[in-house]
Amino acid sequence: MKVLNVYRSEPDDTVKKLVEIVTRDRDSDSFDLNVDSPDYDTLVDKILSADQTICWW
Repeated sequence: MKVLNVYRSEPDDTVKKLVEIVTRDRDSDSFDLNVDSPDYDTLVDKILSADQTICWW
């Protein structure tokens, strides 16, 4: 199962720990929305190729 983690802001220690737990023994990828100009085409491609997408605010 492939998990995509989408970050709206810089992850704090709690989010990092939760991501570690959720993605344990799974293939994972991430995408940062907290940059100046996110590449939304890449985000859509990543969402469509993932089995599960988790958005972290």
